[in-house]
Amino acid sequence: MTHSHAPRWQLWLFVLAAAFILMVTIGMRMTLGLFVRPLVNDTALSIAEVSLAIAVTQLMWGVSQPLSGALSDRFGAWRVLWMGSLMLAAGWLLVSFMPTQFGLLVGMGLLVAWGMGAGSWSILMSLIANRLPERMRGLASGVANAGGSFGQFVFAPMLQWLMSLPQLGWRGAMWVLAAWAVLILPAARWLSHGAHKVQAASHAPHTHEPMARVVRQAFRNRNYILLHLGFATCGFHVAFLATHLPNEIALCGLPVSVASTSLAIVGIANLVGSLVVGWCVGRWRNKSILAVLYAVRVVLITAYLFMPRTDVNFYIFAAGLGLTWLATVPPTAALTGRLFGTRYLATLFGLTLLSHQIGGFLGAYLGGKAIMAFNDYGWMWHADLVLAALAVVLHLMIREPNIQTPAS
Repeated sequence: MTHSHAPRWQLWLFVLAAAFILMVTIGMRMTLGLFVRPLVNDTALSIAEVSLAIAVTQLMWGVSQPLSGALSDRFGAWRVLWMGSLMLAAGWLLVSFMPTQFGLLVGMGLLVAWGMGAGSWSILMSLIANRLPERMRGLASGVANAGGSFGQFVFAPMLQWLMSLPQLGWRGAMWVLAAWAVLILPAARWLSHGAHKVQAASHAPHTHEPMARVVRQAFRNRNYILLHLGFATCGFHVAFLATHLPNEIALCGLPVSVASTSLAIVGIANLVGSLVVGWCVGRWRNKSILAVLYAVRVVLITAYLFMPRTDVNFYIFAAGLGLTWLATVPPTAALTGRLFGTRYLATLFGLTLLSHQIGGFLGAYLGGKAIMAFNDYGWMWHADLVLAALAVVLHLMIREPNIQTPAS
């Protein structure tokens, strides 16, 4: 049993602070693809080079997750969050002044990736799991995750508008992103320090084993491996679409506004999906929730392969994608906690996010290779379809402990 001595409004203020940080970091991460065309058109970079830089960014974001989580478990969240915020701002500034392959790999692939990763799910979901009453955790994780969805809804049209202004362009858009990165600091400060009043008292047993031993035991667990494999297919799907959907729309001869509008629709639909799935967590088995989400992706991709490429159809497709886009995060984090407890959740969930981003690296990078080789993304869509179907099977194979339905 878990309870908190903090008033309810303070608990939800804690959740909203986490949601704001995710709004910034996930909003940036999910709109990286909007920079592909401007960079290719305005610099000497090829689409394959920009795709590689974004793929490296996705991969390094994943690498940062378990490391950020381990540092947070060891030294506290504040140190990781403030350093990540400054790295994020510095990365955008570097790319804006050095739009070369080296500049992109260091600025985006290292600084931006690690900055976004520090203010992402591994730390924030762990804080929610460790500091909130158990009855609130499912919905709270959904609300925080919806912050990332709302970020995509806000950042996609904002970036498109900024890049359309002659006096700003893509460079000015990156300067604005650097300013947003600094705004993380006040929320992170309160989340890490002012939120000590929100500390939940847990009567559930906590492991006193060293972190390294717990991680080794986790990787000997069949269920944890299946979770990693399933989440890797999710990373392939999300990174492929986030990076290459704008270019797919451009190849269909549709205006740039259709791409930014589609990404914004993904964001607002994902806000709904995150809230609904957050409500479901704790009421149904997490593995079943995940299997349903991946099955919906199978249906959506199959429908896309046969539908005419019109703006309205892209908007409908984007709305469907959005319902499952980041909605996989709360049940994956909850399932990790149910399997191993919450003491080292930032580290263990961070490691699953690393697998997610290995898939994300392949989705972004192979998408660039496909367009260079075939001038379309046909085989990538079929690969995405097969992987989504595989994810359904993998999650159904997980043996999840029984849950207790929360009291209403």
